[in-house]
Amino acid sequence: MIKLLKYMKGYGRDCALGPLFKLLEAVFELLIPLVVASIVDVGIAAGDRGYVVRMCLLMVGLGVIGLVCAITAQFFAARTAVGFAARLRRAAMEHILSLGYTEQDALGAATLVTRMTSDINQVQNGVNLTLRLLLRSPFVVFGAMVMAFTIDFQAALVFVALIVALCLVVFGIMLTTMPMYRRVQAGLDGVTAATRENLTGVRVLRAFCKEDEQIAAFSGRTRELRKRQLLAGRISGLMNPLTFAILNLAVAVLIHVGALRVEAGVLTQGLVVALYNYMSQILVELVKMANLIINMTKAAACGSRVQALLDVKPLQAEGSDDSALRGEVEFRDVTAAYAGAGAPALENISFHVLPGQTVGVIGGTGSGKTTLVNLIPRFYDAASGQVLLDGRPVESLDRRTLRLAVGVVPQRAALFQGTIRENLLWGDANASEDELWRALEAAQAAEVVRGKEGLDSQVAQGGANFSGGQRQRLTIARALVRRPKILILDDSASALDYATDARLRQAIRDLPDKPTTFLVSQRAASVRFADQILVLDEGRLAGKGTHEELLASCPVYQEIYYSQFPREEAQNA
Repeated sequence: MIKLLKYMKGYGRDCALGPLFKLLEAVFELLIPLVVASIVDVGIAAGDRGYVVRMCLLMVGLGVIGLVCAITAQFFAARTAVGFAARLRRAAMEHILSLGYTEQDALGAATLVTRMTSDINQVQNGVNLTLRLLLRSPFVVFGAMVMAFTIDFQAALVFVALIVALCLVVFGIMLTTMPMYRRVQAGLDGVTAATRENLTGVRVLRAFCKEDEQIAAFSGRTRELRKRQLLAGRISGLMNPLTFAILNLAVAVLIHVGALRVEAGVLTQGLVVALYNYMSQILVELVKMANLIINMTKAAACGSRVQALLDVKPLQAEGSDDSALRGEVEFRDVTAAYAGAGAPALENISFHVLPGQTVGVIGGTGSGKTTLVNLIPRFYDAASGQVLLDGRPVESLDRRTLRLAVGVVPQRAALFQGTIRENLLWGDANASEDELWRALEAAQAAEVVRGKEGLDSQVAQGGANFSGGQRQRLTIARALVRRPKILILDDSASALDYATDARLRQAIRDLPDKPTTFLVSQRAASVRFADQILVLDEGRLAGKGTHEELLASCPVYQEIYYSQFPREEAQNA
């Protein structure tokens, strides 16, 4: 948590002024009981109404000044807390985006969402309360006790006993509930993960009629979280009744001692009232301090979680070679494995692709097709072997230069809320309207856009207002806007019919600056005309060559091809 304080840089003045104005408010608050004592002992005792009115106006004045100080302190504390949280959230987002797929897979999306939202909000609240109360509450408690001792030493001993008893209750409850609140925050991760999973897969749930099962599982998680929160809340709820019981007992003792001191002529009635007011102030401030410490504890726990995220170091070293790429790709005995996996996803893969060639990547589900193409833009690093672009190891290349030269269309078509134009400009922010339309024509998406409201048609979150095939064509167009040297289509035409798929492949071959294209597909028809076809089987390269060569020599390719085309049709094709 201490490491996070660097994000408060520039708020030093606000951090000083917030507590300062709170201390000024506390000073005016400590003067109030003395004014009340003066009203009782002087104004009421002498029947001087004018004096009483003047003292009441003085109290109102002190209250107004205290209110102004409190509002000013709140302004500085809030500005610091909100600014700190904004910087921290920005830093966390930048750090998440700098992490590779391996680190993001290990952390999990649900944890990242919780730390970006709930945890940082809790840290923000902790900073706000700390600036307002960390100095004020102890100042009022000890200030009230000092004022009590200046009034009467014997009566002030009741304050000492009261503070000890209240501290035992307040801090005992606090120490008991702190680990409980940590477990509550951890349980929130589980609920967030379940929520995200259900919302992401809602269509699958409905298709398999699993709503009731998922509702039951989600209810179980929320019940467990509720149980943890209730247990912590019930223990925390003991604070008010116990503290007020102790206070009332102390008040009874104070009145008794005060009465004896008044009878002895040591104290006046007004001073006894002042002592009672100071005792009430101590109770209120101790309760505030306890709540502050609980919030600080929560904030510290959440801050540690955010710091743990920021401490995750990207495993990929940054390259420095920013030379332009031509599109030549070579794999030399490459093996790739996911973190924590029992076996490699790819083993001993070797092939060579010249600039402008089209490569088909085909194989069964889980054969490693996506893993292979993810090594090219360096979403993952190879465990052994070398991935070379233009004869240079991919690790030596500047990451931004590399990814600007590679156009990737992932398996899951992802569009962002906004307009079609805004989505396409992700490929190249400086692209002209003609370039956008050329990309749409090549991606077979021009008719989709014309059928809407043109480039300024609205795109719902996730592209929910488009069909699966339309989303795929728009994401392909977005990649083509970049005019990449290497184009990766990772099963990105699976929702297209065969005729549209064929036109798309022909349009890519006819591009003026023909990119080196990797077509990942389970359709033999999509890859059969590629310059080179890679056949993967359980992470190994079962064959490579042209369609005719593989059909004659590769049993895996034969099985895939003849399962989609009867032998008679295949022979006539």
